Amino acid sequence: MKEFRVTVNGQTYNVLVEELSDGNTAFKTENSVLPSPATPPALAHIVAQEQLNPRTQQGENTVTAPMPGVVQKIFVAGGQSVHKGEVLLILEAMKMENEILAPQAGTVKTVQVTEGATVNTGDILVIFA
Repeated sequence: MKEFRVTVNGQTYNVLVEELSDGNTAFKTENSVLPSPATPPALAHIVAQEQLNPRTQQGENTVTAPMPGVVQKIFVAGGQSVHKGEVLLILEAMKMENEILAPQAGTVKTVQVTEGATVNTGDILVIFA
């Protein structure tokens, strides 16, 4: 069994990886057991939720890119009111279109990107008033 330290969205986890006799791999964290790569639907759902939920930085009303990608379509503009969960833009990453959602209801102050722009993880996409 090997121990690894993994950081996801700024949170660090200690993970134990064990190779099983059937050739699969089991992952264990300090608090729970994660599904192995042989059972991707459960893990894919967890990863998708973490990647698709935009982060609001502490003390700021910003939405940042959860992963590197290309802005495909922008649905909002400065001064526009949005509801929590409303699609702000589409970010294409690894040939998948990811909806970036409003983390709160409010008014868009500015959109910091343009369609076709390449962004990195953590880049500010939208600022709320």
